[in-house]
Amino acid sequence: MAVDRDHVLRSAAALLTRKSTATLDEVAKAAGISRATLHRHFAGRDALVRALEALGIEECETALDAARLDEGPASDAVERLVREIEPAAGLLAFLYTENQLFEGEEVHQGWTRIDDRISALFRRGQLTGEFRIDLTPAWLTEALYGLLASAAWLVQSGKGAPRDFRPMVVGLLLGGALRHPAQPREES
Repeated sequence: MAVDRDHVLRSAAALLTRKSTATLDEVAKAAGISRATLHRHFAGRDALVRALEALGIEECETALDAARLDEGPASDAVERLVREIEPAAGLLAFLYTENQLFEGEEVHQGWTRIDDRISALFRRGQLTGEFRIDLTPAWLTEALYGLLASAAWLVQSGKGAPRDFRPMVVGLLLGGALRHPAQPREES
């Protein structure tokens, strides 16, 4: 029986986004294969994480293309990006915590391409006057990643509703946490 590598990766991603400490035995079980079969495809956890990294980069680049970052107001493009990347947010949250992916000289160039495209979106928004200029595009990019990961974890834990994912991320990123003067204060 041929093993569908994509099925194995997506099964591993689904499990590891819920339980980042899952063993390779648990990953194999989630994929419906034996540990030996998993090992034939991925020599160990590091090889599996690197394969998940490639999948995550592919998912991000697909979302970036679908979001049409150069069209319309930058704030609309941010909202489209969050919508398009939401299905991969759990995987990205897992990858975000895998420090070995972002240290040393062997950082995958896909991350740089993604960072550059998102930073360019924020820079465009700054140039058109939509976004604050006191925050660098790099900081806004990292803030977006952090909010995507936080929202994914919140939804996965059951502490937040899936329908709130996009409004939480976009609202906090673009609106900030400060109350606007027109908003009434809640009584304590």
